[in-house]
Amino acid sequence: MKTLTFEIETRLGKSRHAVTICQLVVAGWTGRDVEAMEAHIRELEELGVKRPAYTPVFYRVAAERLGTAPEIQVSGEASSGEAEFLLVKDGGEILVGIASDHTDREAETYGITVSKQMCEKPCAPTLWRLAEVEGHWDRLVLRSYATIDGERVLYQEGPVTAMRSPTDLLDRFAGHGGDFGEGAAMLCGTLPAIGGIRPAERFEIELEDPVLGRTLRHAYAVATLPVEG
Repeated sequence: MKTLTFEIETRLGKSRHAVTICQLVVAGWTGRDVEAMEAHIRELEELGVKRPAYTPVFYRVAAERLGTAPEIQVSGEASSGEAEFLLVKDGGEILVGIASDHTDREAETYGITVSKQMCEKPCAPTLWRLAEVEGHWDRLVLRSYATIDGERVLYQEGPVTAMRSPTDLLDRFAGHGGDFGEGAAMLCGTLPAIGGIRPAERFEIELEDPVLGRTLRHAYAVATLPVEG
């Protein structure tokens, strides 16, 4: 378990709340658009990652991996981030955030679950109530920027409609025997990388709500540790 302090942003204002995360799930292959999902599958196949037997897949990761720190440490230089909307259940309510499914791409070629467990999952320290955005969910936009060799570039951008909706994902999770109970968190899938998957020294993630005029943001630096054997 891990306790994180989030700012809950609502139409009426903001409040700080401690949330104890006791289960972390990374949902993979969540594409609503079959063509876009296939593009991401091919993108990873080029890196040696086997295509999934079925979709979506729900990978279990240690709850301690989720965090709001401004820097993470990784082994070697083969990892990269992915912007994903985040679901958190607290007080019987579903909250929405933005997170990065930072993944070791070399390990991913022989074990996806292992690769996801190896890296921290940075997230923004602010959450929204799903109930406040559910009515205009399809208007939300995911975006990420990567700083690569000192240059900041747009890395991902697109509507959340590229992924299955929160209700659909939670229903499918339950259908696979999952229990999204109190303290559960789920990263919910990503967009293809513009220019292909590649490592960066800094990664920025955003979830924009153009209807209510607000954006969730988080940025983190990536410190690489030497691999000695």
